[in-house]
Amino acid sequence: MGALIGMLLVGAVAGWLAGQIFRGGGFGLWGNIAVGVIGALIGGFLFGNVFIVGGIIGRIICATVGAVILLFAISLVKR
Repeated sequence: MGALIGMLLVGAVAGWLAGQIFRGGGFGLWGNIAVGVIGALIGGFLFGNVFIVGGIIGRIICATVGAVILLFAISLVKR
């Protein structure tokens, strides 16, 4: 149960940060969590084999980078 809560918190922070970086605003609590968790999956896929991302700060950075990539891809599709 603790891991799930940790994942949701990292997802919320990463989604909020990605919203601030890419679009200039957040997506609400559930939107931030969704973008952050999907971003964490993307970031883990991209960076998982390149280097070890450790600690909470490393997880947030990895998830934020993945979330920004996700938001960029979504913006390309919306055009």
